[in-house]
Amino acid sequence: MQKCVAEFIGTFWLVLGGCGSAVLAAAYPQLGIGFVGVSLAFGLTVLTMAYAIGHISGCHLNPAVSIGLWVGGRFEAKDLLPYIVAQVAGAIVAGGVLYLIASGKAGFDLAGGFASNGYGEHSPGQYSMLAALVCEVVMTMMFLFIIMGATDARAPKGFAPLAIGLGLTLIHLISIPVTNTSVNPARSSGVALFAGDWALSQLWLFWFAPIVGAALGAVIYRFLSKSE
Repeated sequence: MQKCVAEFIGTFWLVLGGCGSAVLAAAYPQLGIGFVGVSLAFGLTVLTMAYAIGHISGCHLNPAVSIGLWVGGRFEAKDLLPYIVAQVAGAIVAGGVLYLIASGKAGFDLAGGFASNGYGEHSPGQYSMLAALVCEVVMTMMFLFIIMGATDARAPKGFAPLAIGLGLTLIHLISIPVTNTSVNPARSSGVALFAGDWALSQLWLFWFAPIVGAALGAVIYRFLSKSE
């Protein structure tokens, strides 16, 4: 129970901090933080939570990460469903809190996407579904590779949160123009449920691609690790 509560809180923070920065601060008049600021915000949510709850739950905050760590032999199958439920629930609650805050401003409109992930006409850069699919698979693959490497028993101690947080920042710097960056089905679901419409109809890709990418990253790292 403690682990699931930790995952709930951690994923809540990730969505509120990351998506919140995109919705509330990215294009704020004159002082907008832009893509770089949003990328840093996502990385900082993982960095801070890794230190806060990493010793409790492992700080997955992401169904794809939990599945990837299971594929990589670092996580037990019996814990997958409770973790995923807690992560998605935390993301949805964060989406609700963000909606309450954002809707307190005159002129608020969900037509802007509410930080949802998308492809085609709903991609920030109008990238195709295939481009979005490839991007999400590759970015999540590298994210899992970083996570498994940074948390390896042979890696320098105490620096894993930095590597993982900065890795997520880099992933966002690369892929926000393509999909608004998911690499996390919970993050995508938490805001898509409030945006509705196209965000829900395209949500499948942001479950499928991150899970496939996470599994690939875990398999590749496991292979390299065993070959030594």
